[in-house]
Amino acid sequence: MYSAVDLHTHTTASDGVLAPRELVAVALDRGLRALGITDHDSTEGLREAIEAARGTPLEVVPGVEIGTDVPRSEVHILGYYFDLHHRQFQETLFAMRDARVGRARRMVEKLAGLGVPIEWERVQELAGAGAVGRPHIAQAMLEKGYVKTMPEAFALYLGRNGPAYVDRFKVTPEEAVELICRAGGVAVLAHPIIVTPGDDLGEKLPLDDLLPRLARAGLTGIEAYYLGYTPEMTADITRLADQHALITTGGSDYHGRGGYTADIGEILVPLESYTKLKALAGGRQAR
Repeated sequence: MYSAVDLHTHTTASDGVLAPRELVAVALDRGLRALGITDHDSTEGLREAIEAARGTPLEVVPGVEIGTDVPRSEVHILGYYFDLHHRQFQETLFAMRDARVGRARRMVEKLAGLGVPIEWERVQELAGAGAVGRPHIAQAMLEKGYVKTMPEAFALYLGRNGPAYVDRFKVTPEEAVELICRAGGVAVLAHPIIVTPGDDLGEKLPLDDLLPRLARAGLTGIEAYYLGYTPEMTADITRLADQHALITTGGSDYHGRGGYTADIGEILVPLESYTKLKALAGGRQAR
């Protein structure tokens, strides 16, 4: 049984393995009604996905996932139903994608210094026309046999505290929320609890401090339905959402590259999450 709603997926426009039209085809086959495409720092896959879904029962919810930093952690902000043509929005995303290339090259250089050499050309091949990211580096490491799984590459080398980690383009969570709002979009806090295999508690973001700040910046939602979230975790997040007048959303975070993410439509997300999100956006359709 698949959910009718998946509001968090990735395509080859960033670090997913399926082209936008292929992702739409899978969603249609599984009977989804709403599919949020939220590539990292990129909206480049949206037009293809929207066109592929035209005339079908599926709505492609235009989205993006912006990575930001806080002390000792990362915060990801999802944006939905923004103006695709908003100049400042697109210029900022372009700058972030451009910075990803330099960041990835420095990570490859660090790996070589650690005795784990991989070819930069192979990382570029894996990224294709999409935004290069750590999963492409991890895949190259996996192919070389340096690690046995993608999560192992992050745990040993590429994670925030790993020896090959390089800081990202500096954007604060508040700046990401404000950018999405200026482009007419709806901002949602992604995966507020980071859960890894074998971890029953997860690493919780500093929500008591973070949520009031983001709400003041314009945040209107928070993910409560996500891979590894127990009913207790979802209930805790929902209580926080109610306290700050936020809607709850969720999705698979599908990448399809063997990492710790769910399959398309695998996470059961209430249809109400989609209808409330769309209502906040004024009922706009993807364009």
